[in-house]
Amino acid sequence: MTQKAKKEDFSFEISLSVLNHLGRNLYRSFTTVLGEAISNAWDADATEGHIHINKTKNSFLIKDTGDGMTADEFQNKFLKIGYSKRKISETSPGGRPYIGRKGIGKLALLSCAEKITVISKKKGQSYIGGLIDNGELDNAIDEDLTPQEYLLGRWKLETFGDLTVKHTKGTIIHFKNIHDGIRNSLEFLKKIVALYFRFSLIDNNFKIFINKEKITHECLDDLAEKTQFLWEIDDIEDPYIARLKKKFTLKESKKISVKGGIKGFIASVEKPRDLNIFGTGEKVSVDLFVNGRLRERDILRHIPTARVAESYLYGQIHYNALDDKQMDRFTSSREGIIADDPKYQEFLNYLRDKIISKILADWDPWRRKHREDGDSEDTSISRKDRKAGELYNAVSAEYGLPKDSKNRKKIDGWVDDLADDATYNFSSYAECFISENLIRRFIQEEKVELSKEATSKYKEWEKKEDENKNKGNLSIEIRKNNTKLSYLAMDDLANLVDAKKDLKKASLARDAAEYKPIRDALAHTALLTDKAKARLTAVYSNIKDRLKTLLANSK
Repeated sequence: MTQKAKKEDFSFEISLSVLNHLGRNLYRSFTTVLGEAISNAWDADATEGHIHINKTKNSFLIKDTGDGMTADEFQNKFLKIGYSKRKISETSPGGRPYIGRKGIGKLALLSCAEKITVISKKKGQSYIGGLIDNGELDNAIDEDLTPQEYLLGRWKLETFGDLTVKHTKGTIIHFKNIHDGIRNSLEFLKKIVALYFRFSLIDNNFKIFINKEKITHECLDDLAEKTQFLWEIDDIEDPYIARLKKKFTLKESKKISVKGGIKGFIASVEKPRDLNIFGTGEKVSVDLFVNGRLRERDILRHIPTARVAESYLYGQIHYNALDDKQMDRFTSSREGIIADDPKYQEFLNYLRDKIISKILADWDPWRRKHREDGDSEDTSISRKDRKAGELYNAVSAEYGLPKDSKNRKKIDGWVDDLADDATYNFSSYAECFISENLIRRFIQEEKVELSKEATSKYKEWEKKEDENKNKGNLSIEIRKNNTKLSYLAMDDLANLVDAKKDLKKASLARDAAEYKPIRDALAHTALLTDKAKARLTAVYSNIKDRLKTLLANSK
């Protein structure tokens, strides 16, 4: 209730030091400052935002073509910390949903440099504005002055060069001597703007320029080129996705239908390092946007699955329902969402259970299908088969032809056709190698004498090897352990074991006899039939179990 003030009445007096506590020191990155400037231009119904960066002079300007401000609006809205446009309307006069909420984001603009000069004008009017000297403001804060006791400095037209020419309406801000400097390259900043300020790409009536170059989804082509898989969430319209699907080769893609107004996309790159942004150490991630503005970086860290796929994923999830009249869920720094907010937690649970779970289910089979290492935590295939598949991927990659080869597609098809057989054969050969060498060591330890049949077989294979070495003009030794046992295969070795009276219960010979013809085909790199694979698997399982029994009972 408003009362007429009397002499003995009192009111609040706010010190300038409150600016520091509200957030004057919360905004630390140059990209955050750019984001606030771009957001202000959007809220002002600008059609264009021009960013001019001069790294040599450690300064930059941002100019928009928005509605501009009168002197009264500059004083009572822009300079009023905590002024919220949303108290009047949720949308701008042009119908855009307001990005700003609490009215403290402007602190990022007003505290990031030594001096900030702001000018603005309505159509048909003259510029108004002022100069904020942060050194003087610091002194005013130390002296505990009130806002009324600290006046902005006078601005000079020459500060803005030719940017005022033909500028009929809007706002221009000049930043002199940026705190900590402008360390990022222009290429980095272009990519960051393209990634994180999506309304500039999605809305054709709003364009952003950095040093006169228009920011488009083409700034993300290097990321698109490394992208393998794409999941579109609820048919979002995004020029980046359209370009990704049209110009670049996606190996797999899928659409996921969800409820509750969640839209977006998630994609997977070839290697985790492909998510690095120009070698800066910063990575592209799966980010949350609300009303077109980035609100939370890397939201998967809030719902970790400890799966390998997470380190390959990037994307954007749009969920405008988090911005409502009931509650302000955004942190004071405006760079995150209050973690324990119930609606936010409900959203994260839905994201994990209805979207991320489906993506993880697709990711491993798709990777293996395209001869890439998958998720070792995925138990849908055995560890042995997974490792065999990874070995095949590594070997087959050496047979890839150059991209411009006319036969590349055909040869890739041949290699793909071998994948399933190779996975089986590689693991089966490993089993053969291990089991036969273990039996040889067992026979040596047990001091089993070679039978006449085994001696004859050994001499037969030794003779063939000598003949082949002579044909090849080889004088080197081939076998690492050039013993008689090294010439004997599973059936010969099994007969030696069974001939030992106290070990007859092991009965390896029968299985080994059945095993030999399939094993020989395998050793000669033949492709096995499904029936042969099934038989070899069953027989080897018996041999393995019996061999383990023998080894357990070894002296």
